[in-house]
Amino acid sequence: MMRDMAEHDRPRERLLKVGERAVSTAELLAIILRSGVPGENVLRLAERLLNTFKDLPGLARASIAELTDVKGVGPAKAVEIKAALEIGRRLLTTAPEEKPRITSPADAANLLMSEMSFLDKEHLRLILMDTRNRVLGTPTIYIGSLNTSVIRVGELFRAAIKENAAAFIVAHNHPSGDPSPSPEDVSVTRQIVQAGSLLNIDVLDHIVIGHNRFVSLKERGLGFS
Repeated sequence: MMRDMAEHDRPRERLLKVGERAVSTAELLAIILRSGVPGENVLRLAERLLNTFKDLPGLARASIAELTDVKGVGPAKAVEIKAALEIGRRLLTTAPEEKPRITSPADAANLLMSEMSFLDKEHLRLILMDTRNRVLGTPTIYIGSLNTSVIRVGELFRAAIKENAAAFIVAHNHPSGDPSPSPEDVSVTRQIVQAGSLLNIDVLDHIVIGHNRFVSLKERGLGFS
C-alpha cells in the first residue's frame, strides 16, 4: 500500500518534488495504479508488471485480459493502464495543423512508427502524398500475413487515385520486431513499383517497421532496380 512507504519515497510525492521527467517508469505506473496489494506496495506491483510484460512496449501490447491475469491487477486497474497508454499514443499521432512533408525515409518511418512498431499482426499502410510530398493520408490497406498471393496491387492504387495522390510510400510492420526485408517483401515491392510506372503514380519507397527501427527498401536498392 502507498501508506506503507515513507512519504518521500511515494511516487506521487516524488513527482511533485522533482518533476515528471525525473521519476522512473515504474513510479509513473505506480501513480496510475494508486494502490498495491497485501504484502506488496504499489511501486513493487508496478515493477512486477513491467517485468512481466518486458517494459512499456509489452505492456502496450497486452490485452485487458492479460493484464488482469497479473495478481493485484483487476479490471479497473487494467482499464486505467490501457487508457493512459492510449492517451500517450494519441499524443504522438495527433495531426499537426500543417500537413507534414516527407523528405526522407526517416520522415516516413517516424510518421508511423509509434502506431506500427508493436502491432501483433502485419499491417500494410500507404503514405499518400501530393506533388510537394505533403501527406494526404495514411490509410491501412491490409491486415494479416502479407504476400504476393494476398496483396492485390490495384487496391493500393485505388486508394491513391481516390485521394488524387501524386505519389505514395508503402509501409508495413514485422511483428517479430526485426525489420529486415524478406524475399516476399522485395517481390511485392517490385510489383508495386512496376504498376506505379504504368499508372504514372510514383512509388517512392517501401518502409519495413520493426520495434523502434526501420529499413528502407529504396535505400537498399531492393525492388526498385
